[in-house]
Amino acid sequence: MIYLDNAATTRTKPAAVVRAVTEALTSYGSCGRGAHEGALAAARTVYGVREKLAALFGCPRADHVCFAQNSTQALNTAISGLLGPEDHVISTDWEHNSVLRPLYRLRDRGMGLDFLPADRQGRLDYGALPGLLRGNTRALVCNHASNLTGDLLDLERVSGFAGEHGLLLILDASQTAGSIPIDMAAQGVDVLCFTGHKGLLGPQGTGGLCLREGLEVRPFAVGGTGVRSYSETQPAGYPTRLEAGTLNGHGIAGLGAALDFLAGTGVEAVHAREDALARRFYEAVRKLPGVRVYGDFSRPLRAPIVALNIGDCDSSEVSDELAERFGIATRPGAHCAPRIHRCLGTEEQGAVRFSWSWFNTEEETDAAAEGVRILALEAD
Repeated sequence: MIYLDNAATTRTKPAAVVRAVTEALTSYGSCGRGAHEGALAAARTVYGVREKLAALFGCPRADHVCFAQNSTQALNTAISGLLGPEDHVISTDWEHNSVLRPLYRLRDRGMGLDFLPADRQGRLDYGALPGLLRGNTRALVCNHASNLTGDLLDLERVSGFAGEHGLLLILDASQTAGSIPIDMAAQGVDVLCFTGHKGLLGPQGTGGLCLREGLEVRPFAVGGTGVRSYSETQPAGYPTRLEAGTLNGHGIAGLGAALDFLAGTGVEAVHAREDALARRFYEAVRKLPGVRVYGDFSRPLRAPIVALNIGDCDSSEVSDELAERFGIATRPGAHCAPRIHRCLGTEEQGAVRFSWSWFNTEEETDAAAEGVRILALEAD
């Protein structure tokens, strides 16, 4: 199989990730639940991974890295824990349902909500930001890169606007963590939400949120923490405040090994390789008859994603043909991103998304482009 569905989850992991998970499964106890060696080994690993994530993302404190199952849970925690019915929020047409649905739920309870619009090419209209501002605007909640087009947010402009008006900036880094350098402190990000199983090359069931100092986030879930067991309320200190229940120590061990791999390889090198492969594919398919590619490839920095359609062909049928005839794995449909599909006019057709990771090759990329070429000629 030529696996080009890495924006959903990376299939190929560094070998060290598999070893770390296997070792953890056979030796770890529960982090924070005892003083025996199994529990202490888990606790040491968990804290070490917090330190690695803080260093990777420019988070000022390791204890402000709070683990979750994925970025969806992290975003729910941040959005529900910082915002309320009395607030107004600005988001964008790029957002994934992991942002949209928590915001819509708060909107239904009275919160004001507006979206920075995207045009028919999927480009955000940053000039519309001042017109969306209200007296009770509390936060900007933004996707760092569109999971459909791969276009990257103008983070400098957005964070500058947020800083100028005293707004929180909550950033969904699902498509960029591990693939594009991020520095929370330098880039003015208040909350960074990430998942471990995509660009970070870790196991599924890992992720979390990184917080700047001084934020008071209400817990999304409460329960066992291993400390202050006689208290009727969740402990106030981070990271315990946002980590009810047993952590996925086995998955976090694997995530730690993945972070070591990225540190040794370099996020800049990872981005350069992935970007080169995505652009190689783009150049091979963009002029094929009937092929329409979405996104702005004139910008130098973007996620390694190429989404396209062939004529009027249903995206699911194209994706199925690619898989059955050529062994190419892609993601068709709506990609949990309804607003950007409406902007692009692809609500009914969907789109076929190709996405790369460090472990893909030029040969695989060329084979995928050849598969698209054959299908395009057949549909012409």
